Amino acid sequence: MTVDVFGADEQRDGDVPLDAMVALVRSVLGAEGVRGGAEVSLLFVDEPSMASLNERFLGEEGPLQGGRAPDAGGTGPGEPIEEPMPELLGDVVVCPKVAAANAAKEGVGYDDELALLVVHGTLHLLGWDHEEDEEAEAMEARERELLRAHWSASWAGR
Repeated sequence: MTVDVFGADEQRDGDVPLDAMVALVRSVLGAEGVRGGAEVSLLFVDEPSMASLNERFLGEEGPLQGGRAPDAGGTGPGEPIEEPMPELLGDVVVCPKVAAANAAKEGVGYDDELALLVVHGTLHLLGWDHEEDEEAEAMEARERELLRAHWSASWAGR
């Protein structure tokens, strides 16, 4: 069985290295122990679409600021998933315009910010969370590890 990642760029606000981002999701899933029979959709959308999703699923106005808002819960960082992995893990949705603003604010490259948001969203699908400070620290550390290993050595000092 395979891990299928379906990518779609449905916006025009910024260039997206779609193939590289799809490969990154596959790498993260593999590093996190997902071995097959799983599907993930990776979508890049504009601000109005992101705001609509944010309101619909999180009850908050405006575009998700880089997908960094806590999700509705989960098993927490690093805890094993006891039940069999579902076939459809879910969707990772990123707004490149928000990513560009985050990148400028944080002084990082646009592609690196996109990669961070993709890894962040993928970890959420696997049950990672950051509602508590300890969870946030663990999740951020894992994001950095995954980005160093599967994206760019530029994450070494972060």
